[in-house]
Parts: sequence; structure tokens; C-alpha cells
Amino acid sequence: MSSPVIALENVRKRFWPGPVEAVDGVSLEVREGEITTLLGPSGCGKTTTLRLIAGFEVPDAGIIRIGQQTVAGPRHWVPPERRGVGMVFQDYALFPHLTVGENVMFGLDRRPRRERRGRAEEVLRSLDLGTAFSRYPHELSGGQQQRVALARALAPEPVVVLMDEPFSNLDAHLRDQVRDEVLGILRRAAVTCIMVSHDQRDALAISDQVAVMNRGRVEQVGPPREIYKHPESVFVATFVGRTNLLQGVVQNENGCVLTDFGSFCRVDRLGFANGTQVMVSVRPDGFEACEEGYLRGRILSTVYTGAHVEAEVAIPSAHGGDRKLVVHLPPSRHYEVGEELAFRLVPEFASVVRNSCQALDFSSPSLRPTTETSPAVVET
Repeated sequence: MSSPVIALENVRKRFWPGPVEAVDGVSLEVREGEITTLLGPSGCGKTTTLRLIAGFEVPDAGIIRIGQQTVAGPRHWVPPERRGVGMVFQDYALFPHLTVGENVMFGLDRRPRRERRGRAEEVLRSLDLGTAFSRYPHELSGGQQQRVALARALAPEPVVVLMDEPFSNLDAHLRDQVRDEVLGILRRAAVTCIMVSHDQRDALAISDQVAVMNRGRVEQVGPPREIYKHPESVFVATFVGRTNLLQGVVQNENGCVLTDFGSFCRVDRLGFANGTQVMVSVRPDGFEACEEGYLRGRILSTVYTGAHVEAEVAIPSAHGGDRKLVVHLPPSRHYEVGEELAFRLVPEFASVVRNSCQALDFSSPSLRPTTETSPAVVET
């Protein structure tokens, strides 16, 4: 495996008064050609982390490396202009009094003057902006302005491109289109990129690696599919998409967990000991409506999204009462409120959440590691 292009080791940053621990011991590695997204809610520290990498903030502790160079750390400091970093700001930060070409050439001041125009024209052509060289930013669409900002960041051939909420200023109908265009540009340029986003859809769609941040810390790092299917904390499970959290107890070494709805097997991929109290995260895609399903529920409400019907369903619990779950149903038919459906669990969309008992402050549950009260055992 290749060495990381970007490496953060136990990086910390406080702001005063407070102090506010904006970045609290963040460690992260990004390899060459990877697109990594720092994903989290407002105030989680993701933009501060990006600014620390760029050199716009000085860390209070920890080490930051770009390539083989330590750019921040004890007795080390490299200013932003010498880090080999290209930056795309949230508001694009284009100079309104400069043409598109002049904006791109602004980042090429270290190159000989005769080379600047040629390099700017080359990058603009690669981003399908070859005819916009002499135009001004206000004459361009939002998507075109973003590509100009990306061209300016790419023109000096940086080690890494940093993008702060690159799609947040775009209209909804442009967002997916521009996101796909930017992904194509980054892939063709084989550039290493770190992006900040609060939008899970953007993060899952564009990233090779997602680092989910909360309260200044990285809670989980991994490929988008792993983050979505196998969250390692309650925060990740609930922030990255909707989910259903079910209290349970590990039954045996085969990955089975006893819940109020029965024994779900092959969902414990962490190898917890028999009898361990855990939480199971089941995504709405993890309940499949089918005639042979052993779970029966009553539809309380539905929302048609086009790709699926999101339904809130009341399912009787083994310990009395109903439990409300969110499930995704095929959009090929109409569903009535009050209609009863049968479901089965799809284990690929169910996973035990690490350390969930401590996070939710569980008391000892009434469940026991036995199959006596289990209405069914779900296998794959």
C-alpha cells in the first residue's frame, strides 16, 4: 500500500473564549488519488480541520504531513503558499474585476509569465470552459463559476485539492449534475482531494473514503458503503441516512442478536461475547415486504420519493405494545394507511453498533440470551 499523501496525527485546535475544542485529537490518512470527505453537522470541526491542512490555522498540538514534508507540528511550520495545496472556497472567492483567465492565472504567479496563459487555457479547456477565458464571473452560471474556482485550484498542479462545501450554493436541480462533473474532473486529473460536506448524499456519491466527524472527533473512517451499512457508533448510524435502532443481546458466536422482534442472525460482525447488550442498526432498506415474512406491521404513514415509498410501520413487540419502524417499500404500487404487510429482515442492511450501550446509557434489558421468547430466527 502506498504512503499517505496527507497524514494528520492527533491534531488539536482550541478557540477562545471557552475554550472550544474545535478539533480534538483527529488522526487521518489520505492516499494518492483518493477523494476523502469530512462529513458532519455544523460545528463538528470539519472546516477547521480543512483550514489546518491548508495552513490557515495553526494547530495547538499534533502533526500534519503533506507528501514527505511535515507542514505543521512541534518546531515545524510551512506557510500556506508553500504547501502545494489548492483551495476551492465555499463561495468560490472569484475576483469579480478579473476575467476567468485572469482568475486562473492568479494562482500561477510563481511560473514564468509566458507560461501562465498557456497553462490557464489548458486547464480551462479540460473543464469545458475554453471559450470563457475573457468572460467575467458574473456572466457565468453557478456551476461554471465553481468550475472556474476548481480550475484555479488545479492550475498550479497541487499535491492536494481542498474543497469546502463545494455544492452548497447550487440550486437543487444543478447539484447532482455539477457534482458528477466535478467527480469526473477529479478522476481524470487523478488528483488527491479532501472535501468538506454536511450532506450525506454528496459524501456517499463522490468519495473513496468518508471520515464522519462529531464534536471535533472522527467517529468512523471508511468507504461509503461500509459507513452506511456498518456504522460503528449511534451518531454515525443516525447521521448518515435514516435507521432503526433496536436494543438486543448477543446470543452466540454465529453473529445472532436477540431483539424484541426475534433473533437476527449474521448481523454481529464485531464478535461480541455471548450475553453482551448491544444495539442493532437496521436501515429502512433492511426490511423487505414479502408474503413469507415473519414480521407483520401496520402502515401509519407514507411518503413517495420516486425511488421508493418511505413508510412508518407499527410492528408489535415481543414485550407488548407497538414499535414504530421506518421501511422502504417498492414504488410500483400504492399503499394505504392502515394496510398490514409482512416483512423479512435483509441482514446486509443490519449491523451491531460498536459501544452503543455506553452511548445510550442502557440499563439491563429484559431480554436474555435465549431463544425462548424469540418468534423467529432470521438467517441469510
